Amino acid sequence: MKYRPLATDENDEENENDSAPIKWRMQRRHIVALFAFLGFANIYAMRADLSVAIVQMTSGTTKVRDGSLSNLYGEFSSWSPMVQGAVLGSFFFGYILTQIPGGFLSHRYGGKIVFLVGVFGTTVFTLLTPPFAKLGYVILIIARFVEGMFEGVTYPAMHVMWSHWAPTLEKTKLATFAFAGSYFGTVVAMPLSGFIGHNLGWPFIFYFFGLVGLLWCYFWEKKIADMPTSDAEISTDELTLLQRDAISHNTYVVPWRFIIQSKPVWAIIAAHTCQNWGFYTMLTNLPKILEDLANYELEKAGVVSGLPYFIMGATLLWSGQFADYLRKEKGWETVKVRRYFCCGGFLLQALCLVMASFSKSTSILVASLTLSIGAGGFTWAGFSVNHLDIAPQYAGHLMGVSNTVATLPGMISPLIVGAMVLAGTVAEWNIIFYLCAGIYLIGAFVYWKWSSGEMESWAADQSPFVREMQ
Repeated sequence: MKYRPLATDENDEENENDSAPIKWRMQRRHIVALFAFLGFANIYAMRADLSVAIVQMTSGTTKVRDGSLSNLYGEFSSWSPMVQGAVLGSFFFGYILTQIPGGFLSHRYGGKIVFLVGVFGTTVFTLLTPPFAKLGYVILIIARFVEGMFEGVTYPAMHVMWSHWAPTLEKTKLATFAFAGSYFGTVVAMPLSGFIGHNLGWPFIFYFFGLVGLLWCYFWEKKIADMPTSDAEISTDELTLLQRDAISHNTYVVPWRFIIQSKPVWAIIAAHTCQNWGFYTMLTNLPKILEDLANYELEKAGVVSGLPYFIMGATLLWSGQFADYLRKEKGWETVKVRRYFCCGGFLLQALCLVMASFSKSTSILVASLTLSIGAGGFTWAGFSVNHLDIAPQYAGHLMGVSNTVATLPGMISPLIVGAMVLAGTVAEWNIIFYLCAGIYLIGAFVYWKWSSGEMESWAADQSPFVREMQ
């Protein structure tokens, strides 16, 4: 790989040559953001495709070669609801295990290669899902577990990438743009999976998304550099900008004692966990809520339930841009921006859930739930980038820790909903709404009280804590 020379006075002539193209071409950090967006869209599509495919695998209709519809049960109709739940849930048990290792590996070997391995591994196991399923549900459960392990490294890896590629006043918009791919990928994958499965058969759902994933891996490897200084196409102006905000990465000594004792770290963990509690609760139960409370047929409920996540992705894109505008153009302190977006989002989400509990009409109920989920984009513009504010050289480790804890609601909340919602009545679902609203308020309180926008002393390059540990 070609290496770009550092920006110095000797490169003045080159600098002049670079200044013209910069006006019309995308800068390299924006290309990194675009490919990261597509990468997250891919892995979330590959995460969601099984939830659609399993309906056709176990029952339903599928087109056969002569164009007619087969009304026979799926070839895996013997799988009980418990088996299906184990197949779908096994992903998260693998996903939670590799968050912290993903941070270690990314700091040690580079975010680019770890992100690539994560997406590639997810892609391979997606392509192998049809033959694994034919070998039995135990094999498929193991495969989904391993797929979750591969995908678990992606968020920490991308945070390490942004610690090199994101200027101080562009962290929010670049990181949130990349993360928004997760929600758009989910929205696109659900109806597209249904269309492919209905017309070609359920195995082609996995083949399609797997091939798209392989294509992404090829271009990521060819077009993206791990560090700005190793990017052969970066301009001198952009390299100078990124080097001005560059930090050194300590890949051997991680001050875990000070991380665990840090209140700003726990503020991020609390916000991340509280946001994911509501997100996973609604993600797994929204079609059922609409069926029970709005009398929607399952097909219509499935279509409507995708809308909130589209709005959440759009909100995340807009709020990331606006947050950095307030920091750069209006001079707002970073901590002020983080608190206003995160806590304001939590309050709006809680308010909308309370409105949903009092709603007497279907339209108000659907609108309230949609706005509640969509407002999660505001909270993500607050806490999800905060790791890069308080400890950029340990951002991958911190994202690994917070995402590990924040994955637990995905395992716990469905059990609580299952225990509380027995008949699907308004009163039962209102309990779930109030529980989520209360958790949102806890997240807002903790984050407002203990969050920070300044680099922690133990994260500074010349910190006495780090020198003492070395």
